[in-house]
Amino acid sequence: MGDETAPTTPAQHSADPARSTGPDADGPDPAAPPAAVPEPYLTELAPGVHAFIQPDGGWCLNNAGFVTDGDATLVVDTAATERRARLLRRRIAESGAPAPRTLVNTHHHGDHTYGNAVFAPEATVVGHASCRRELLAAGHQLHAVWPEVEYGDIRLTAPEVTYTDELTLHTGDIEVRLLHPGVAHTTGDTLVWLPRQRLVYAGDLVFHGGTPFVLMGSLTGSLRALELLRSLDAVTVVPGHGPVTGPEVYEGIERYLRFVGRLAQEGRAAGRTPLEVAREADLGPFAELAESERLVANLHRAYAELAGAAPGAPLDPIAAFGDMAAMNGGVPMACHA
Repeated sequence: MGDETAPTTPAQHSADPARSTGPDADGPDPAAPPAAVPEPYLTELAPGVHAFIQPDGGWCLNNAGFVTDGDATLVVDTAATERRARLLRRRIAESGAPAPRTLVNTHHHGDHTYGNAVFAPEATVVGHASCRRELLAAGHQLHAVWPEVEYGDIRLTAPEVTYTDELTLHTGDIEVRLLHPGVAHTTGDTLVWLPRQRLVYAGDLVFHGGTPFVLMGSLTGSLRALELLRSLDAVTVVPGHGPVTGPEVYEGIERYLRFVGRLAQEGRAAGRTPLEVAREADLGPFAELAESERLVANLHRAYAELAGAAPGAPLDPIAAFGDMAAMNGGVPMACHA
């Protein structure tokens, strides 16, 4: 997969009709209602280890999962709406697993945490210390971006058990290791690693088929996180968005992140804004990734790091989301939840 740039060629956008990124894209006008997406589905990846996949994996459609030994159950992440979180709970019950006693959040974003209250207080919510802080600080974050969505009864429920570097949990005889990779997608990411099954729930460190998103984290930190992921030697990777995959997914993510880094260096040196650079970038092979408007948000983060900002230092979300809307034909991105 190549990653060369040609600054004079306009950025290309996804041709998926449900995930089009502008009226000049190959799909319909983004002002139109999003096409219906398939219902989530459950897949068993190892005995007692499941992924809850939400097509099409775009904005607000994350993955979750659960681990059970038949006597205890641990859930990884929830969903953006009460309906979808209750569907996850129902799928767990229909599988024959007992009601979850533990819920792990891979980070604070609302698509992964809004449904926590559907499982708590019966389930203890666990996450990185920064995940708790960021969730409480962000509040009803998705409501602010997509107020038209029918979220249901969303009672913010932050992790009540937190860790800083690593924490090992046990679901019966299944070992579940929580690893903090440093600032990457956010300041409070968690990898959920099952060493015996060689399976990792990667959260939004991995988008499979979608564009990576580092606005609230770190470009350089995301590259370091990939090295940690590689060191685990997982054979099965459950991404935060998109279908289940294997470790081969890391290469494409690394190439994209390095592509963003080069664009930022060249654009900043030329005195160009992130939006100017993003509009003129040739995405090349990365044009196949959905949500290509994230490029400009990623450039905001890369520019900040080049200026000396610390990883995860707060940036202006209104400016970044405004630029993404500009890349999306002048309208906000659609939330499909």
